[in-house]
Amino acid sequence: STRDKMSESRTEYKLKSPPEDGISNVTFGPNSSQFLLVSSWDKKVRLYDIVSNNQRCSYSHSMPVLDCTFQDPIHVWSGGLDNTLKCYDINSSQESSLGTHENAIKCVEYSGSNNVIVTGSWDGTVKVWDERAQAPCTGTYNQGDKVYSMSVVGEVLVVGTAGRKVLVWDLRNMSCPQQKRESSLKYQTRCISCFPNKSGYVLSSIEGRVAVEYLDPAAEAQKRKYAFKCHRVKENGIENIYPVNAISFNKEHNTFATGGSDGFVNIWDGANKKRLCQFHRYPTSIASLSFANDGSVLAIASSYMYEHDNP
Repeated sequence: STRDKMSESRTEYKLKSPPEDGISNVTFGPNSSQFLLVSSWDKKVRLYDIVSNNQRCSYSHSMPVLDCTFQDPIHVWSGGLDNTLKCYDINSSQESSLGTHENAIKCVEYSGSNNVIVTGSWDGTVKVWDERAQAPCTGTYNQGDKVYSMSVVGEVLVVGTAGRKVLVWDLRNMSCPQQKRESSLKYQTRCISCFPNKSGYVLSSIEGRVAVEYLDPAAEAQKRKYAFKCHRVKENGIENIYPVNAISFNKEHNTFATGGSDGFVNIWDGANKKRLCQFHRYPTSIASLSFANDGSVLAIASSYMYEHDNP
């Protein structure tokens, strides 16, 4: 189910006609907290109006969809196990395929400052797309391993790969990565999200841990990085440790939410290193989270995540 939470009144409601299989991503439109885009393993991308609580439209891929994003209020993009990047025009209901990767598209992001779509794939590359160009794929960039998570803020692109590597790119100059890092967490990377001010990123792993990292390589800045344990639940005297699947920043308050396979959502104040609150436990894993741009609403995807299957 996809749920929305108003932080002030703590009201919560389920969206009607949710996807029929696991939810891979939820994301709000760029300038409104009214429209929520949702991609699913049921091969569909759906647009919801969360104010009137109805499904506005949907379109399909031939295989499960792993990610989706808004370019603007009218144009949305998606990719998944059919290796194909699709664009959909909400007003005209026109859909088009822009191109493909050699393997599944795991991540789809839009950079407003560069007006490009960025895709990350299990084929080990990132591709940059400009639909206005004669050849829409303007570049293919090797990441050295399967892309697991990706975050774009302005010109900054941070890529997390299968081998616990983190690559930092500048979309204005993709000739080589600005930085190549190793994750400071010992286990596989699950999610990466850049700070809204571009100074760093938050990274989570499959082993109930989150790291707060800074991009500035200077020693002074690097001293500020830290990691903490979370999404660990004591049950019958045994500590169960869960993957942290989702991270979303509240741009208004500079706080961030994390969601785990323990079914919990936590809100953190990263600057002051403290947890602000924890929501009630959801019946299944938290697969994805999205704060609206104004921070007024949080969409929570509580969904079976195929934890026992290997991608």
